[in-house]
Amino acid sequence: MCRFNDKNHNKYFTVIHNGVKFGNYVGVIQIGGLALEILPKADRDSITPENQKIKTRCWRKVLLKMLSITRLLKVETVSDSTLKKRHNSILDLYFEIYLKEVENLIHGGLIKQYRNTSNNIRTLKGQLLFAQNIRKNLIHKEQFYTNHQIYDHQHLINQILLKGLLIVKDLSRSPSLADRINRVLLSFPAIKETAITEQSFTRVRLNRKSIKYMEALSIAKMLILNYSPDIISGSENMLALLFNMDALWEKFIFKTLKKHETEDFIVQYHQSQKFWHNRTIEPDIVIHKEGIPFVIDTKWKIIDNDKPSDADLKQMYAYNMYWEAPRSMLLYPKAQASVNNHFRSFHKGKTGDNLCKTGFISVLDETGNLNSNIAMEIKNLLN
Repeated sequence: MCRFNDKNHNKYFTVIHNGVKFGNYVGVIQIGGLALEILPKADRDSITPENQKIKTRCWRKVLLKMLSITRLLKVETVSDSTLKKRHNSILDLYFEIYLKEVENLIHGGLIKQYRNTSNNIRTLKGQLLFAQNIRKNLIHKEQFYTNHQIYDHQHLINQILLKGLLIVKDLSRSPSLADRINRVLLSFPAIKETAITEQSFTRVRLNRKSIKYMEALSIAKMLILNYSPDIISGSENMLALLFNMDALWEKFIFKTLKKHETEDFIVQYHQSQKFWHNRTIEPDIVIHKEGIPFVIDTKWKIIDNDKPSDADLKQMYAYNMYWEAPRSMLLYPKAQASVNNHFRSFHKGKTGDNLCKTGFISVLDETGNLNSNIAMEIKNLLN
């Protein structure tokens, strides 16, 4: 894990004595047969053995729902019965969604594409390569060495899908998936395995026939680019699917508010203005409520009530000035209870014209599920 973190510039966690300390990244890390699931947290409550399993189930459901809303996980591709299964980790769910996508593609028929190849054939077609033909067919006059086109399944898109299947087979420890993976591989056409890199995905061009591959390719890309076979000198293969919780919370709040957009309530995401030289300033969300701009900056962190950092407050002051917004809000998560603080004026601003507040949103409802009233709570906080 230390080697993996070094390879990624130590952004995922902090190495401490005899362990690691996770920060803003959530998701799952699998090393061989060991799966580490990192779930979000929005309170400082100590977890006792009695409520640990309940908390884990609640936050796992919340994380999956947030990934679904932000389109980082297409949960609707699997049935309700699949979602109700007790998966060992989020990674198992990703594997199952990927297998479902590939099964649907195979059932509908994998597409073929034209490709150029050079070899000996018994009929003259394409371009005859004279030098190679003389060298290879001096005796076998019945053969022709040509450069010609073949229409088959051997192309980059199918090779990416195959690579994803092989990673799933290598890392899955679920008995229920093992047989399913083997059946999918048996149904897959005979395709030569090739190295897939980040550049491979830039070469993929989807058209009318191949657009149905989009979701499967999206998950395959996530699996392949985060897969580290035998990292440096490790003896186990490793896969890490980690998400920045700050970015996930920000995008989740935007998507939630966007669903409630009206003519008098317009939600904009990542607007930017020139700040200094070639630098820009960019708030998370700008809301135009009845023509009046409101700036929201989301923060996935636990703070004491109404005690934001100086840096965050200075950031909000700049947003107010640049967007000529009378009010702005730092939006934090809370596990259950929502706290509503008052707007306070920046002293350099005119009274009542340059205000900021801290807002706290209940992430969980009373049943332990994702709060469905988040948009209405944010609207109330803006008042």
